[in-house]
Amino acid sequence: MSDDIDPDDAGAEARPEWRNFYGRRAGKTMRSSQKTYLSEDLDTLRPHGISPEENPSREIVDPASIFGNDAPVWLEVGFGGGEHLVHMAATYPGINIIGCEPYINGVAMLLGKIRAAGVTNLAVHPGDARDLMDVLPEGCIAKAFLNYPDPWPKRRHHRRRFVTQDHLQPLARVLQTGAEFRVATDIPDYMRQTLEEVPQAGFALVAHTGMAWGDWISTRYEQKALREGRVPDYATFRKL
Repeated sequence: MSDDIDPDDAGAEARPEWRNFYGRRAGKTMRSSQKTYLSEDLDTLRPHGISPEENPSREIVDPASIFGNDAPVWLEVGFGGGEHLVHMAATYPGINIIGCEPYINGVAMLLGKIRAAGVTNLAVHPGDARDLMDVLPEGCIAKAFLNYPDPWPKRRHHRRRFVTQDHLQPLARVLQTGAEFRVATDIPDYMRQTLEEVPQAGFALVAHTGMAWGDWISTRYEQKALREGRVPDYATFRKL
C-alpha cells in the first residue's frame, strides 16, 4: 500500500492514455543500496512482455515461461515493502508467486528482502496489476492476496479502489475455480466495499473475521495501523 495521492497533484507523472492509473510511481530518494538492487536484480526478476509497450498486441504470457516450471502460481497485488511476499515465497518453496507494485521505492525494498532471504520462487512486476492480468492465461492463478491496499478515503475516489469491477473481473478471469482470494485492510469502509463488490465478480465469501490467517505475517502497514489505533480486518473469498 502506498500513501494516498491525487494523480492531478503537481509532480504526478503522466499516465498511459489507454488506462487510468491512480497512485504514485516513486517517492523519497532511495538509498544507494536500493538503487543497486534495482539496477542489478530487477531485470532478472521482472517478467517480460507484460507492459503495453513491450507487448502491444497483448499476447498471452505463460507463467511457466516466467518461472521455468509448472508449479502453482500465486499473485500478490500491491506488495508494499514486500514483507508478506517474501514470507510466502519462503514458507511455500513449492509454489511460484508474482508480486505487482507500481511504487518503485517499494520494489527496491522488496529486492533487498529477496537478497536477504535468498528466495528464488518469485517474480516482480513493477507496474499496474491490470497489465499483468491482461496477458496471463485464464485460470492460471491458484491464490491471490490484496493486503492493505490504497484506501482512497474520499467518496469520489472510491472508484479508484482495487475492489471495483474494473480490477476484480480481470482478477476473476485469471484465478482458477476454487482459488482463494484474501483481503486485509484497516479501513472499515474499504472492507464494506470489498464485501459488496467481490461477490459480484464471481466469488463466494468464505470467512470474515478479525483473526488473521495462520500463515500471515504482520506487515509494516499493519503495524502502522495498530500504532494509530485502527483495527485490522480480514476476509477470505473463493472463486466460483
